[in-house]
Amino acid sequence: MLRPKHFKHAALASAIAVALPAHSASADDIIEQAITVAPLVVYSDTYRNTATKSALAPEETPQGITIIDRDTLDMRGVDSVSEALRYVPGVTTELRGGAVTRMDLFTIRGFTNYQNMYDGLQLLFNDWNLQPQIDSVAIEQVEVFKGPTSVLYGSMPPGGLVNLIAKSPTTESYNSVSASLGNQDLKEASFETTGQIADSDFSYSVVGLIRDKDGQAVTSEEQRRVFAPSVDWQLTDRTLINFNIYYQDDPSAGIYNTVPALGSVYKSSHGKLPTDFYAGDANWNTYERKVLLVGYKINHEFNDDWTFLHNFRYLDGDAYQENTYNNGLAADNRTLLRSAYLTDEQSIGFTVDNQLSGIVRHGDFEHNLLFGVDYSHLESDIKYEDTAGIGTPSIDLYSPNNYLINPNSLSFYPGYSSDFEIHKEQTGIYFQDQLRINSLVLLAGGRYDDFKNRTKGRQYSAQINNSESYHNFSGRLGALYEFDNGLAPFVSYAESFEPVSGNDRHGNQFKPTEAHQWEAGIKYSSADDASQITLSAFQITKENDVTRDPSGGPYDQIQTGEVESKGIELEINSQVTDQLFLMFNYTWLDMEVTKDNSGLEGKTPVWVAEQTASLWANYDVSSGSFAGLRAGLGIRYIGETELDAANTDTVPSYTLVDLALSYDLGQLDSSMRGTTVSATANNVFDERYYSCYDGNNCWFGAERTVEATVKYEF
Repeated sequence: MLRPKHFKHAALASAIAVALPAHSASADDIIEQAITVAPLVVYSDTYRNTATKSALAPEETPQGITIIDRDTLDMRGVDSVSEALRYVPGVTTELRGGAVTRMDLFTIRGFTNYQNMYDGLQLLFNDWNLQPQIDSVAIEQVEVFKGPTSVLYGSMPPGGLVNLIAKSPTTESYNSVSASLGNQDLKEASFETTGQIADSDFSYSVVGLIRDKDGQAVTSEEQRRVFAPSVDWQLTDRTLINFNIYYQDDPSAGIYNTVPALGSVYKSSHGKLPTDFYAGDANWNTYERKVLLVGYKINHEFNDDWTFLHNFRYLDGDAYQENTYNNGLAADNRTLLRSAYLTDEQSIGFTVDNQLSGIVRHGDFEHNLLFGVDYSHLESDIKYEDTAGIGTPSIDLYSPNNYLINPNSLSFYPGYSSDFEIHKEQTGIYFQDQLRINSLVLLAGGRYDDFKNRTKGRQYSAQINNSESYHNFSGRLGALYEFDNGLAPFVSYAESFEPVSGNDRHGNQFKPTEAHQWEAGIKYSSADDASQITLSAFQITKENDVTRDPSGGPYDQIQTGEVESKGIELEINSQVTDQLFLMFNYTWLDMEVTKDNSGLEGKTPVWVAEQTASLWANYDVSSGSFAGLRAGLGIRYIGETELDAANTDTVPSYTLVDLALSYDLGQLDSSMRGTTVSATANNVFDERYYSCYDGNNCWFGAERTVEATVKYEF
């Protein structure tokens, strides 16, 4: 049994109109042709809303959530999660610039986040260099859940999370192949096929991709291969079993190096570095990653009101890296000192989530109940070697030679040698009651977590065997009222936690950091569902941050730090006419270290802009000589950010322009029906911009990229 995807009627009508010749007059013909060319996207019964793990629609959720659908991803030519998040309010993405693409790193409401979800389960990350990435070719939808989310997902940063919804099988037959070319020597091919297997109870979905391109930094390359099959077995009318695999091989994933602020953000007496500058060495630059995810889901409906979902996924991944890092500029401000290092990492783990949901009605009261138990387990082996700068050639920034290192002559410093294991376990028990009383929606939930972490082996030549155990309770309360005119004011309170490794000088284990958020706002949905608006104000306070112990030595720490983030977000999506769709976002964010013993009190963390804004417009031509043409224009603004934690200077703001065009060739000739050509250009004017962690570690933003694609659907 398949559930239709929520969609805008006006948008669908516009899409149908664009896909057909101008002379088409029959409504039956319109529907028939639309289904043939672009079948309705559907969700499996195993889909759950990220913000509630239920079927509650986003506009009924008393907390901020942004959804990016597949049509938007295709229109913008999105290749990565980082690119998908460029037009989301409250999110600053690509924090390590345009040349570093091997990790998804972004801030949500000011808080840094490395941790993504995939189909509702965490992508297990070892906190080093082996972060599983999901390519956009396998994604149906991106859901950004704002604010603390621990009540449903356990350990998470307080700003929120990103859940990537996988493409799933459908009973409707659909096939597509596409090929892309672009600058930076981009070559890409992908396919997708889905449908029912004969007259059986099985349906399938398979996507695949091959991508090769030059990295932004000179001498670097990026390569990726993806294969993601999925099968649904409709065992009975009420029982669906899904088997799914995601395999990704990245033989080369670009660079991971930084550049100094002097020469990038600031003009040096020697000039400015080009945006494709590389401070590393082609002879010692390797990043090879393979990730295999194998999972299954079981969804059983006991009756019309009660459902059980069992979601399981196994991870097997490895990554090998050879790289350099900066040791600072020499006195001449042109010679960059470097250290060579390598990492060799393997991760094995699994995560499982069991959800029992049901509806209990009593008069005007309707309880949507959720009971869940989840568990995750990760084992990761990590080897690290470092030259500590000894014998590693420096590089002249203004006359660079990227072939100075002889790998056979490198000698690693014994004091930095590490070979250790990380073991993580998290068990969570949670509940939620979503109570509807006519137009009033009340939400209450709680979760108890047991988190264990163990590190053993050799770190920097010292034998360690550290075990840590945490317990935490997280809660959430919310209320939303739906007026008949489409307005829905809401208010909510939510909590989150994150484990912290280490001890104070007395040997006491650090407690988890804890955060809570108050959020209030109003949502609006027009009667025809063509326009949605969300305006919200929030305040997040994070406590138990680690800071310097004023009574101890220079490296002793104590948990008295606190950070506060407060802001306003505005999100508008409107199908203004059948042809014109507008999306506008604005965020004002005030983030400050409110308690600290190391001189940072009153400072703003790095990577946090006070103001960000974006506008995207799509225009569909449905008649005349250009019928079948769609044009998109995007403008995004990121305000200035701090250069370093001490706020010694700022990184300039920037404004970028993106363009997208697509044309249905079926409008020219019926024999080409199903064939679409498209082109995208990001950072059209090749704006030079930066991101910085401190004065020694900055990154160039993404250069102008241009991509042309031919896609055939049948």
